[in-house]
Amino acid sequence: MAAKFQFFMRSGPNTGKVYPLEEPEIIIGRDANNGVAINDAEVSRKHAKLSLHGSAYVIQDLGSTNGTFINGQRITDSQVLKPGDTVTLGENIVLMYGAAIDPNATVVASAQTPRMVEPVRRPAPTKPPAPIPAPAPSPAPVQGYSGKVPADPAPMAASPVKKKKFPVWLIILIIILLIVCACVGFFVIIDQLNLWCKVVPFLVPFLGGTCG
Repeated sequence: MAAKFQFFMRSGPNTGKVYPLEEPEIIIGRDANNGVAINDAEVSRKHAKLSLHGSAYVIQDLGSTNGTFINGQRITDSQVLKPGDTVTLGENIVLMYGAAIDPNATVVASAQTPRMVEPVRRPAPTKPPAPIPAPAPSPAPVQGYSGKVPADPAPMAASPVKKKKFPVWLIILIIILLIVCACVGFFVIIDQLNLWCKVVPFLVPFLGGTCG
């Protein structure tokens, strides 16, 4: 029957070789009688088996020494192959699984090379906007103050009146006047009562008089 699928060797002793998959059951290994014969020390004599189920091949490892890997994951059970899958035998043998190419086509290898999907570029996270600072709380009103200006302001206490002090010289002058007045009054009384000789006889001669 015509091959619907094929292996394309991307890495190994026969890089670039195409292996058409035409039989319902194909053995992959180092033995030359295998359907896919790969002469390499990493490949066991009977390394893996392909079985056609419906319209797809199923691959199964046959207890190989270096293992069979699908897309980098080692298989321990049967696994359905999909076009574009890579089958790795050991570490360095890489086979590309895909649909068979028309032999009349001019391009073989390039058609089987899987397209590299460009990773989705996520926009860089933007910084969240800075939080708006909360307005400062207004000061609490003073207890007992309603916020209204009183109609009549309270009168201010009158400053105490300073007592005026009399100057010393005035006091002395008053005292002298009082003494003079006392003396004049004293002599007037003596003169009216004619008591000169009795009270101040020592002054009589000075005043031009005599005492009998």
